[in-house]
Amino acid sequence: MKENFSTILKSIPHLEKNLVQIRNILLTNLVMIGEIPSATFMEQARMNFLVNRFNQYNLLNCSTDEAGNGLGILPGKSGDRNILLVSHLDTEYSEKMNHSISIQPNFVSGPGVADNALGLAVLASLPHILETLKIKLNSNLILMGSAKSLGAGNLEGIRFFLKNTNMNISTGLSVEGVRLGRISRSAVGMAKCEVHYWVPEGYDWTQFGAFGSIVTLNEFINRILEIPIPNRPATSIVFSSIESGRGFSKVSTEAELKFEIQSESEEMVEQLLKQINNIAIEVAAKTSSRVLVKELARRKPGGIDFSHPLVSTTMEILNSMDIKPKFVPSMSELSAFIDAGIPALTIGISNLGNVDKSVETVEIEPMYKGLAQLISLLIAIDKGYCDENR
Repeated sequence: MKENFSTILKSIPHLEKNLVQIRNILLTNLVMIGEIPSATFMEQARMNFLVNRFNQYNLLNCSTDEAGNGLGILPGKSGDRNILLVSHLDTEYSEKMNHSISIQPNFVSGPGVADNALGLAVLASLPHILETLKIKLNSNLILMGSAKSLGAGNLEGIRFFLKNTNMNISTGLSVEGVRLGRISRSAVGMAKCEVHYWVPEGYDWTQFGAFGSIVTLNEFINRILEIPIPNRPATSIVFSSIESGRGFSKVSTEAELKFEIQSESEEMVEQLLKQINNIAIEVAAKTSSRVLVKELARRKPGGIDFSHPLVSTTMEILNSMDIKPKFVPSMSELSAFIDAGIPALTIGISNLGNVDKSVETVEIEPMYKGLAQLISLLIAIDKGYCDENR
């Protein structure tokens, strides 16, 4: 088995070289997918495009389900196992935004190209790539664009599929646009929340020396910053965005904060969420304002061991390509695989560019290495090198 796996590693440079010929199909899919607005809960147009692509390649069971997922099955020679590749359909960008994608000699830029138009483009192109390279797996390859993944979607699409499918999934791979070299084998516990304050317009703020709901929200944030955060288990509170105000000479009566609690411990997430809820109520009472704390999404911590063959095999593939593995926790579809007890990883295809930090940019050249990594890993999974009981 070692000799055979060594053959896979030795074939990677040749594989990478051959992948250059699929540049046009990959970039075409990237542009066409990226230019379709696909905010969370509004992914149908992008899903339709993906399923149409699967139909063009004559995949089996090209369809959608009640959750809005789009999928197709590339049948294996024996079909004795099922490998699920998934990329999320939704993006954080509003449909009102200009979704034009720009291709330059060395990079592609535009809203959501990294997260996650590139991941979807890989899924849309993979049947053509495998056919071009004359690679035929024994395993069935299930390709799926998952709906309602981000934010309040709370991984609804992938959770629905895993709960209701009658197919036995042996291994899962979540494909993200960036970064090449990432190995996400675990998910942190997380609560994604928003707090909304409404302050009465006629309230006498002079007793506090300041005016508006921004002051209330600022006090709320300051109180959160006073909470002692442990180093073990690793824990953090991330403030994501603030919205308030209508301009000069207008007292802000509403303010909203989005934040995340992240921890390796589910109990710590729960404890901090209770503390923050109490702070929100206390600050509201002090200022005679109304408050609503809403939990948008929740993840449980977990994952596969560092010693799992799926992890060690991926490391060997990256090391053979002179790419240093980067272990980062994930909050993507990996969490749903973990909850379902399916060995899984999240991997990246390319690197972020630094051309314009105001817009997402991905480099083109590393995409070939990213694809070579993915295909080599699929072959290794297919041959059983990533099985825990091998």
